[in-house]
Amino acid sequence: MTLTKSPGTGLYIPRNSEILLEGRILADETSEEQMVEMLRTYDIKRRQPIFELEKIYLTDDPIYHDILPGYGEHRLLMGLPIESKLFHSVKDVVSGTREVHLTDGGSNWLTAVIQIRKKLEGEPKNAIVAAFAGHPSLKIAIIVDDDINPRNPTEVDYAISTRCQADKDLLIIPNSKGSSLDPSSDQNNLVTTKMGIDATATLSKSKDRFEIAKIPGEEKIRLSDYL
Repeated sequence: MTLTKSPGTGLYIPRNSEILLEGRILADETSEEQMVEMLRTYDIKRRQPIFELEKIYLTDDPIYHDILPGYGEHRLLMGLPIESKLFHSVKDVVSGTREVHLTDGGSNWLTAVIQIRKKLEGEPKNAIVAAFAGHPSLKIAIIVDDDINPRNPTEVDYAISTRCQADKDLLIIPNSKGSSLDPSSDQNNLVTTKMGIDATATLSKSKDRFEIAKIPGEEKIRLSDYL
């Protein structure tokens, strides 16, 4: 990146900047503000320092790009690095971890589906605990087998419906540190109840009991031959 000096403050800024705002952040003056967060809900009102704008510099025909709060760009910027962080946190505990997906329904923040290649019965619960430790704002962690696509909500729902027994495979953790964004939680004290779901097939039964049926030779069929 090439830098140049700001005409006002003399501070270095990117040379290709389209718009430059100069001013002061007032340390001794605040104002109440409220913003839209990733869940598309209004965040708790907070008092924030005031920015006092002094000068605006523009290029000829400048491009202004902003992010719409609570939608795709906002969630991508926040959620993508957390997915990577979660993957490594869980894989350090469960070596068979294959993929981590923060779901759209969980605003790419509160709900994670974690795909593992299960070797031992206790691994899904270890993965759940590791996920909550790796991303304290996480509220729901769902563990699925490696034949379930964690990015396909229908397949995840199928795994919960056919591979989970609520009396054995649900992990409820009350009074946990959670996200300030969740309106159903105690937002002032950051306390919530977390839920982990082990939606993996039990190893106590034959693997073929959970095998998803396929049409023999379907991988060789090309629809283009019949259209």
